[in-house]
Amino acid sequence: MSGSSPEWLALREPADQQARSEVLTWQLSEHFAGRNEVSVIDLGCGAGSNLRGTAGWLPDRQSWLLVDYDPELLVAARQRLTGWADESRADGRRLILRKGTKALEVDFAQADLKEEMEALLAQAPDLVTASALFDLVSEPWLDTFTAALTAARIPLYTVLSYDGQQSWAPPHRLDAAVVAAFNDHQRTDKGFGPAAGAEAASGLGRRLTDAGFRVSTASSPWLLGAGDHELMSELAGGIATAAQETHAVSAEEAEEWLSERQRAAGASIGHTDLLAIP
Repeated sequence: MSGSSPEWLALREPADQQARSEVLTWQLSEHFAGRNEVSVIDLGCGAGSNLRGTAGWLPDRQSWLLVDYDPELLVAARQRLTGWADESRADGRRLILRKGTKALEVDFAQADLKEEMEALLAQAPDLVTASALFDLVSEPWLDTFTAALTAARIPLYTVLSYDGQQSWAPPHRLDAAVVAAFNDHQRTDKGFGPAAGAEAASGLGRRLTDAGFRVSTASSPWLLGAGDHELMSELAGGIATAAQETHAVSAEEAEEWLSERQRAAGASIGHTDLLAIP
């Protein structure tokens, strides 16, 4: 909504972490219970928020490969993980981290998921994970991803796929039109072909269920209030710009809506978390 800059990702991270479904994180933890170690590939890792939100639910010894197309985000991920950890040291390009009882080895890879996703999954990690990714990819990409995940029999844990639901307070006469236009914009090409948008999580869930996975989903909305003014303001700006680009709302309407939403008292922005076990 404001791109994927390190600054935007840092701004949204507290809301992301608070929104995660505890039901699914407990299920994830139970799946790996009794194991001492786990290997994870994080697709579209951004600045490493997903690792920070997931590591505490996994076995004490963890090996992570963080993958992103943007080298700036990989640099930000390295920096923020170093600051997050209780102890850290570099081993070449790899980070060796300790956080509480967790010992993590973290490697980084710049890769184009449109072209290299299957090769990454061929490494056969114990878990594939992602955050705020699948609403950006195309339906054919989801088909290919499902086939690769099924062939390798790898569990998937993904969080914060946008589901198309928004509620702003107080209500405004343009809410429905702007949200509808924004949702249409979410289906435009984000680098993978026309995006799955708000249907991504449900569509991925159906694919994985048909492929024999045990799939659990849970709602994980951002619930924003008085302490989230900066995030709501940035969010509203991105929504208004995207809505206007569809031409379904005029520039004047987008500006009117944005002016009101930058003073919003609160907002609920819908997301879906998904856990799929072969």
